[in-house]
Amino acid sequence: MAASHRLHPPGADPRRLFHRLAAAASLGILCLSLLHFLAGGCESELAENPEVKSRDFPPLSAWPRESNGTKLDAGATGKGAVTSGQPEPEANGKEWTAVRRLPQALIIGVKKGGTRALLEFLRLHPDVRALGSEPHFFDRHYARGLDWYRSMMPKALDGQIVMEKTPRYFVTVETPARVHAMSKDVKLIVVVRDPVTRAISDYTQIISKTPDIPAFESLAFKNRSTGQIDSLWSPLWIGLYAQHMERWLAWFPRSQIHLVSGERLISDPAGELGRVQDFLGLQRIVTDKHFYFNKTKGFPCLKKPEGSSKPHCLGKTKGRMHASIHPVVMKRLRDFYRPHNQRFYQIVGQDFGWQ
Repeated sequence: MAASHRLHPPGADPRRLFHRLAAAASLGILCLSLLHFLAGGCESELAENPEVKSRDFPPLSAWPRESNGTKLDAGATGKGAVTSGQPEPEANGKEWTAVRRLPQALIIGVKKGGTRALLEFLRLHPDVRALGSEPHFFDRHYARGLDWYRSMMPKALDGQIVMEKTPRYFVTVETPARVHAMSKDVKLIVVVRDPVTRAISDYTQIISKTPDIPAFESLAFKNRSTGQIDSLWSPLWIGLYAQHMERWLAWFPRSQIHLVSGERLISDPAGELGRVQDFLGLQRIVTDKHFYFNKTKGFPCLKKPEGSSKPHCLGKTKGRMHASIHPVVMKRLRDFYRPHNQRFYQIVGQDFGWQ
């Protein structure tokens, strides 16, 4: 009898198992219903707000790849029409692929005015991409076409300014029209210097390469006894700034031409660079903290960058000793240039104070 109380009635276990299975099935159906509800709500939000899908997550191809010839600065931004390559746009429309394009700014002159120094100083700016060599496209290689010219340019991000310098452009007759045909909006920079000092510097460079040429005085005068200047001799002809500037103003408004004082580029490089950065629409990043004055060269140099053991100065040809010119010759040259300088000041609306 006692044993019968310890035994379950026949069929009790199957009934209990059935109840357990039914409860589990109900719980499963409830969970599936809840998941379906949650999934339907998410789909509705994505359907109503499609930007949620890509917000804050640019595609991998949109991340930076290169900059200023080495690593790309992910913070670089900018403007300028892309003329080659097929960059993949980011979700917000900004392009992060570096491409080659035609320059938006040109340093067009003048020879021995300080163009190399200006270019090197500007290259400190992260939003400037400048060709180091002089391409001479508009004066010597124009027949090669714009595609060749573009191929010479460094790659740049959207927003970085592409530029090059060829001082011969300023004095070449055909160049203004050719530059205008490329872009009527291009920004032009001219570094000008006292034409007498510039001519002597030019001659100093010539004799360093061909030391057997005649003396400066022999080349500067058509007739030494009468004092008639040979204004067609290249070192003197380049200094006739007014007649060269008039050709450029026939094609471009004065507002698109920025004049840099070669003298102030030496005495106050940060001040001149600040004005150039303003002209180019750049933030003033290159400042006086980047320069120091080298007393030996008599020329500003760049303070040493991080990771470098010494400061960066321009080459040995910059700041070298000029050829000695007789004071009488200097006076005649200054008398010759005085009316030309005054005319130049009037044309550009700026007085450089040359004697």
